[in-house]
Amino acid sequence: MKVFRKRGKRIRASDVSLVFQFVFFGLVGVWLASFIPFHLSFLHSTTWQLDLFQAHFISRYGLISLVISLVMVACYTFVYYRYRYDRIRQVIHRQKLAKMIIENGWYEMKQVQSSSFFEDIPNGKAKDKISHFPKMYYRLEKGLLHIQTEITLGKYQEQLLNLENKLESGLYCELVSKELHDSFVKYILLYDTINSRISIDEVVAQNGSLKLMDSMYWEYDSLPHMLIAGGTGGGKTYFILTLIEALLKTDAKLYILDPKKCRFSGFSHIYA
Repeated sequence: MKVFRKRGKRIRASDVSLVFQFVFFGLVGVWLASFIPFHLSFLHSTTWQLDLFQAHFISRYGLISLVISLVMVACYTFVYYRYRYDRIRQVIHRQKLAKMIIENGWYEMKQVQSSSFFEDIPNGKAKDKISHFPKMYYRLEKGLLHIQTEITLGKYQEQLLNLENKLESGLYCELVSKELHDSFVKYILLYDTINSRISIDEVVAQNGSLKLMDSMYWEYDSLPHMLIAGGTGGGKTYFILTLIEALLKTDAKLYILDPKKCRFSGFSHIYA
């Protein structure tokens, strides 16, 4: 059980409509929870007759309770969207992954005989049923998306082994690493890179680790080397200056080598 819990939620064929299911059942559940309490006394004391039932719920009291319950649903929707937006994003991601598998045809179908009212008498009709759907798991942990898919040496192995471009563009995330172990390929992506950014003042070095984003740290004690690459004007120099400033706050001794003497020359006077 711990293994499956670590892998995350299984992506299933029914998840192609997961957003609708999530919204519909969530809002209906909240509406019933806020509407039914107004009518508990009526439901307990009145015999079930259609005319009495209709008369009660179209009465002024019934209409007022309906309006109140709808307002409560609207408030719940706003609060949930405001404070649990990440949960909504996860549902959208899982639906996208299910649609990716379905629309690319990365599953197997078989025809099964549909049963009639009398089980011993076949009705002669056959229907298509999914016989194999690839095992794919989705998990969000500490700002990182972990997507694992099983490799079974089947005819869709190449596609499942090269999902990084689809995942980055479809989920609006950035690939951090790709690992292959225990018959699974694991894609780790940085979730919500825009909102995960931090200001220069928040870049703090402590305990051998330097915070770069909300969920990303450079553990320079265990991994002292870093490669900084990017196009012209991409912010490489300012990024290095930010690292220098954060490390200097720890009373570290820094040695800067600048062979071109164009970017960091004269720092001994600035940080003296």
